[in-house]
Amino acid sequence: MNGGGWSRFNIASVTAGFAFLYLPIVLLIIYSFNASRLVTVWAGFSTQWYVTLWHNQALLDAAWVTLRVGLVSATAATVLGTMAALALTRYTRFRGRLLFSGMVFAPLVMPEVITGLSLLLLFVALGVDRGMMTVTLAHITFSMCFVAVVVQSRLLTFDRSLEEAAMDLGATPVKTFFAITLPVIAPAIISGWMLAFTLSLDDLVIASFTSGPGATTLPMKIYSQVRLGVTPEINAICTILIAIVATGVLIASVVNKRREVQRRRDEQAAQRT
Repeated sequence: MNGGGWSRFNIASVTAGFAFLYLPIVLLIIYSFNASRLVTVWAGFSTQWYVTLWHNQALLDAAWVTLRVGLVSATAATVLGTMAALALTRYTRFRGRLLFSGMVFAPLVMPEVITGLSLLLLFVALGVDRGMMTVTLAHITFSMCFVAVVVQSRLLTFDRSLEEAAMDLGATPVKTFFAITLPVIAPAIISGWMLAFTLSLDDLVIASFTSGPGATTLPMKIYSQVRLGVTPEINAICTILIAIVATGVLIASVVNKRREVQRRRDEQAAQRT
């Protein structure tokens, strides 16, 4: 096929790529409904492992810790990342800007082992007991930069004449931000929050360095159990996490789409007037 069409090689490459990425996830979901305790032997459809999961208090406690850490760290990282993005895009000539931007984006290229070890040494030097607070602070540290990147990319394309028009009409800078800027960049903020939340759910290395008694996250718990063998309960709770993340991504996509459609309608209405 010539022109802009798809050749057989392109179709095969895309199919192989998607199969490599998503086939293991599909198999995990399927075997979470396996009646057999052997995760590699299909013995019929059953939901017994989801029932058994509710009696596995260790996994449930780890899942609850992970969700709490993810919600708190994603929210804090979104606030701090948005503030950092505003500083980098609106105040381009302040002293120490290069150092500030380097510190903000350093976790993007820093190996997780080094980040986790450095945070561990910091908490030990400060005499802070490791627990849920230290895990949350660590997750805020490495996820804030991802939020800053997402929000900064939206701010770079933001039409600042809207803010200037609002301030010409008498709005204060604070009111202009909440009435004009924030609604426009809200899709990027939501996307940054979802990214930070997903990264927190997925983290194993940094949490292993900064966690303490009573702060075992779900990835740590799963990793410790997988070394002894994969159990159907692990497949079940991983399936639940996949459903939570997929639902969140779907909701965020719908909200962003509606905001984009509404923004276009408002722009068209403004042009008519």
